[in-house]
Amino acid sequence: MKKKSSLYMDYSMLIVVVLLLCFGLIMVYSASSYEASIKFNDSTYYLRSQLRATVLGIAVMILVSRLDYHIWKKLAVVAYLGAAFLIMLVITPLGMEINGARRWINVGVSLQPAEAAKLAVIVFCAAKICVIQKSLRKLKGIIIWMGPGIVLAGMIYVITKNMSSAIILLGITAIMIFVASPRYLPYVIVTLLVVGGVFGVIYVVSHGLVPESLSTFRIGRIKAWLNPEADASGKGYQTLQALYSIGSGGVLGKGLGQSTQKLGYVPEAQNDMIFSIICEELGLIGALAVIVMFTILIWRFLIVANTAPDLFGSLLVVGVMAHISLQVVLNIAVVTNTIPNTGVTLPFISFGGTSIVFLMTEIGIALNVSRAKPSQVQIY
Repeated sequence: MKKKSSLYMDYSMLIVVVLLLCFGLIMVYSASSYEASIKFNDSTYYLRSQLRATVLGIAVMILVSRLDYHIWKKLAVVAYLGAAFLIMLVITPLGMEINGARRWINVGVSLQPAEAAKLAVIVFCAAKICVIQKSLRKLKGIIIWMGPGIVLAGMIYVITKNMSSAIILLGITAIMIFVASPRYLPYVIVTLLVVGGVFGVIYVVSHGLVPESLSTFRIGRIKAWLNPEADASGKGYQTLQALYSIGSGGVLGKGLGQSTQKLGYVPEAQNDMIFSIICEELGLIGALAVIVMFTILIWRFLIVANTAPDLFGSLLVVGVMAHISLQVVLNIAVVTNTIPNTGVTLPFISFGGTSIVFLMTEIGIALNVSRAKPSQVQIY
């Protein structure tokens, strides 16, 4: 094997990420300028905040991409316990409530512990699976090693009431264990059980079989998903406005900056619902272009994971791929009302400083794994 080049990395992955970041800045400004003008008398308020986070994220990505990814194996337990500690801080005076949700902490800047937990689960699971891979041959081992993801997901759900992040944490853990496990049957069985349970809940809710005394906020979300028009001014409002935005964009869109739904109609237009503004302004063509870019990014993750020099590096990239792909699918599914509204952002594009910094950290890890490949490996 020839000597590897110190300059090599997966430039295709890097280019796609940079394109998504640049596009995200443009769309954050387009989607938020009206609200920023009303709230802060500064149309660039959200853009400047996102730009600062992006610059910081790129700096972190460059640093992490130069560090040997094996260092994360040594930091796995510290990262996991640190993420759990940050989640606990939400219930202390450091906890912050934004838009009625207490999911952030104030440590000089606002920080969302759920984003740190996603990175921590990736690192911890990658490190531990390398040690216990043989135990994954048995169903008992699979169940036991789902535990770390279940614990952090449970903390996120109970303490911050953030179901979407809890689902993503569980998904990351399950996908990483699935990739490392030689057995597929347990996953097929669990998947069928989960799908059956979901359809069972939908059936019960849709047929009005849930007593009012047992009706919860989550049940209300499912009802609004099934029939948003029935609560058009309440829980179905955001979904309906997003669908109006998507429908009015047509094939080619109204043009960049020409959205009308962002003018106070679509709540959180620069956050969870930014994909609806993309559809309205850039149309079906713009929406498909975004999906294609994410598809290329996921494909690059697969290439890097398959050519990683060891299991640890491969699992790190699989974890990053699982995180980003799950979040993309959930966000687009929510915006299009394919699933109930869960409040999840679109990676690299939605407004959110904490998300950008931790996502760029993960990209730095994936790029570092790609650097470990021989320079003669074929670029697809």
